[in-house]
Amino acid sequence: MTSQAKRGPAIVHFQKGRGAGTNAPTRFAAWQREADVDFLDHSVVEGEEAPKPATTVTLQSARSVISRNTSPDIPFEQSINPYQGCEHGCVYCYARPTHAYIGLSPGIDFETRIFAKGNAAALLRVELNRPGYRPSHVALGANTDPYQPAERKLQITREVLQTLAEFNLPVSITTKSALVVRDIDILQPMAAKGLAQVFISLGTLDDALARAMEPRANSPARRLDAIGRLAAAAIPVGVFTSPLIPGLNDKDMEKILEAATSVGATYANYVILRLPLEVRDLFVEWLEHHFPLRAAHVMSLVRQMRGGMDYDPDYSTRMRGSGVYADLIGQRFRIACKRLSLNLERASMDTSLFRRPSPQTDQLALF
Repeated sequence: MTSQAKRGPAIVHFQKGRGAGTNAPTRFAAWQREADVDFLDHSVVEGEEAPKPATTVTLQSARSVISRNTSPDIPFEQSINPYQGCEHGCVYCYARPTHAYIGLSPGIDFETRIFAKGNAAALLRVELNRPGYRPSHVALGANTDPYQPAERKLQITREVLQTLAEFNLPVSITTKSALVVRDIDILQPMAAKGLAQVFISLGTLDDALARAMEPRANSPARRLDAIGRLAAAAIPVGVFTSPLIPGLNDKDMEKILEAATSVGATYANYVILRLPLEVRDLFVEWLEHHFPLRAAHVMSLVRQMRGGMDYDPDYSTRMRGSGVYADLIGQRFRIACKRLSLNLERASMDTSLFRRPSPQTDQLALF
């Protein structure tokens, strides 16, 4: 344990199946813990594996479940995140800094210390029944993935979807997981009413790169299969070619769009790599470890798209970047979408069907 003022460079120790290489200190921390590198080296010499952080999932009772958004560059006002933290371990995840607010690291902690809102569906029902609630399209997966591994057992996202379906409230889902097809039985009748849309996030078709970028997310092939199964069920489905990392995976954008279209995607979008707060250092550590010969070039391109900085939070440019290189990516995306007949129409997110179910009581109605 060292004081923040005196600490040196963090010890980077990448482990198989994890995205971050360190438990990076947060901007709020007055001290940090560091691995004992001498012990780690000793373990290797003795033929023992270094201790690996296990995933822990903690059920918690949330006080509210709907988050409100006023950002002008985000196309929804309300979102639900059933989980805080994400085991997929995507090193570039812009949600990592949220763990700092609960005294944990945006590094390894973010992908191993998961908090599940076990009362999410019950809270949602209460909020939707309030007289002052204003119906609005709800986004699932706006921050962390609603179908990360813990969902297979806990089924919190499924319960949230069942509640949204009961109230006829439109929902859009963004995920890297093929587990979303489990809920086709809920999404299909919602889609028939114009109440559901799914986006599968797919940043590369290269299995090796996907394992490095998103170590515990489904393979590209499984995500494409999920797109096909959703499309076959008549659920509007699209692909997010995100994040596009210049000099690393941006060259594959057209191939991703082509592959997704071939199995039934009709919508597409993209986001340029974002490196807010602690994510910047975590990403640079990862880049220098996995792609040491390309690291300097990649970060140079990032700065070219961020006005000379590693990140610019300006609402008008944070999603797409600015400058010549960012404009080129935008042109390529538009040309590919036109060629593949993507985004020809907008999926309906109709709130006019919203209704509050009649309360069930044991007493018969008078009339």
